[in-house]
Amino acid sequence: MVCINCYKMIDYSLLNQCPVFRGLGEHESQDMLSRIHFQIKSFEKDEIVVLAGEEVKNLFIVLAGSVRGEMIDYSGKTVKIEDVEAPQPLASAFLFGKENRFPVTVTANVPTRILAVPVPEFLKLLQLNSILLRNYLDSISSRAQFLSQKLHFLSFKTIREKVAHFLLKQAGDRFHSFELKAKQQQLADLFGVTRPSLARVLGEMQNEGLIKIEKKTVTLLDKNALNELLRNG
Repeated sequence: MVCINCYKMIDYSLLNQCPVFRGLGEHESQDMLSRIHFQIKSFEKDEIVVLAGEEVKNLFIVLAGSVRGEMIDYSGKTVKIEDVEAPQPLASAFLFGKENRFPVTVTANVPTRILAVPVPEFLKLLQLNSILLRNYLDSISSRAQFLSQKLHFLSFKTIREKVAHFLLKQAGDRFHSFELKAKQQQLADLFGVTRPSLARVLGEMQNEGLIKIEKKTVTLLDKNALNELLRNG
């Protein structure tokens, strides 16, 4: 279902938590959107929002619910890139340029509502407000950095390398333990592997004395060995 120019349906306190609208007042955001044309689109669970390769014609912002971005890797497997929850934008770094197409297929995880602002209308907003312009530039820079890190992660060939990289990044340079917030199935989707395969690797690492897992707490017992695993990959 599509609702045109229904700006009164938007939760502006939530919208202003979006990286693009952050720092604006609720009345300021409402006033700006009242000057342009946009849509609010609704999607059911597991309904495709956009397919990889489609032209990016709108700035999409998740207003309610969440979506997942997935792509097909070199072996033909579906790899989940990330989940995007309200009130985050989608593919904001691909609005402009010669190859402004969605790099991933986006699917709704749950019933979801999305704000769709056509690119010409979004340009009007950028010209209206310098805070919005700065926020957008910061947002696309952050996305470029994230995608660079994600490509680096996907370059690891084995599950052990991916797990080692993930664990080291989560712990950081200063700590050896961290709380694992993601469920094992979510990690398996992130790594592009089956849950049993991931469980086997985690078990092997524990048996080898590399890590220790107690409930949701993961302790890196041998960071040097985990780093060596990546260097020798």
